[in-house]
Amino acid sequence: MKPLNVVGQRPTAVPSSSDAFEALLTDVRGRGRSGEFDRNGHISPDVIDQFKTVGVYRACVPKRFGGDERTPAEFCEMIERISMADGSAGWVASFGMSPVYLSALPLETIREIYANGPDVVFAGGIFPPQPAEIVEGGFKVRGRWKYSSGCVGASIVGVGIAPKNGDKLDLPRLAVMPQSKARIERTWDTVGLLGTGSHDLIVEDVVVPEAWTFVRGGASNLDEPFFRYPSLSFATQVLSVVGLGVARAALDELRDMAAGRISITGAPAVADRPIAQVEIAKAEAALLSARAFFFDSIEDAWQCVLAGDPVPAEKTNLLRLSSTHATRVAADVARTAQMLSGMTGVYNSSPLARFVNDAQVVTQHAFMGDITYQNAGAIFFGKQPLPGYL
Repeated sequence: MKPLNVVGQRPTAVPSSSDAFEALLTDVRGRGRSGEFDRNGHISPDVIDQFKTVGVYRACVPKRFGGDERTPAEFCEMIERISMADGSAGWVASFGMSPVYLSALPLETIREIYANGPDVVFAGGIFPPQPAEIVEGGFKVRGRWKYSSGCVGASIVGVGIAPKNGDKLDLPRLAVMPQSKARIERTWDTVGLLGTGSHDLIVEDVVVPEAWTFVRGGASNLDEPFFRYPSLSFATQVLSVVGLGVARAALDELRDMAAGRISITGAPAVADRPIAQVEIAKAEAALLSARAFFFDSIEDAWQCVLAGDPVPAEKTNLLRLSSTHATRVAADVARTAQMLSGMTGVYNSSPLARFVNDAQVVTQHAFMGDITYQNAGAIFFGKQPLPGYL
């Protein structure tokens, strides 16, 4: 199976990475782009191309395959900055972490994926795993999968299957195939993150070779340090950091509009109101604290990886806890900025309305549910968390 004949190649005529990245942010931040993403229900192809140019999709790819081999913190900082420009764009860019998933494929398959370059765009629809018959040549895949963020711009997709073994089902696997083998049904109609294109994937009787499948959560077949970092935690972090970026954008927006805004009631400008000064300072402190907890937890775990040591459960727990905490604080901060803006922030044309909706949607992801607190509390008391948490 050779799905990557032309995808994955680096764009030509690339400016310096710094110049290209700033150009990307300027473009995405343009007022018209967010509305365009929302109307279309996906990130526009030219922005996906810019993601390739600035290294989003090769950031986590090993150098031996032409990638940049960034650290977890460096990748999260990249996603945070894109999210400051647009939350949906940041969410879709976050799936540049796909080498974490794909590294569980056989090594020869991984080589084939990156044969034409490291800029491979992957999207996945994991749940619910669909029964798959074992047939000559692999697994016959059919079914529907929800929440396939970024699938419109992907070159390859992965879907969750449970191979049939008589009247039983084997461990769930992810079956990888060209995006053209799947049909996209546009079902993503939400209050926020409208541009992520988290639509349904539908596959109808596609035979996927076993070498293009892997057990979900299986061991990596790559030995670079990055692939010893807790994978489930990283999959959570690249999403939660979107909230941090959106919240920062909300504070920046309020600051930029506050000084010159005159109330129709004759009240002082927002920036001159003592209560606004107090509340925005509290919001700033909360956001900076949550961000520090988030990135400090990453650094602590990464130092274990670099030392060649397993990341202990206590540190992995803090990766998960700091992620959920970050999303909750970010949502509160975005809402504070909207409240302080008065009626201005309730119009759909206001960036603050989008920031609030986007930040709230991040908190709804299963990775960031209240169950995180239960598991973290159990570990605090020396108890075992629920299976799958770490």
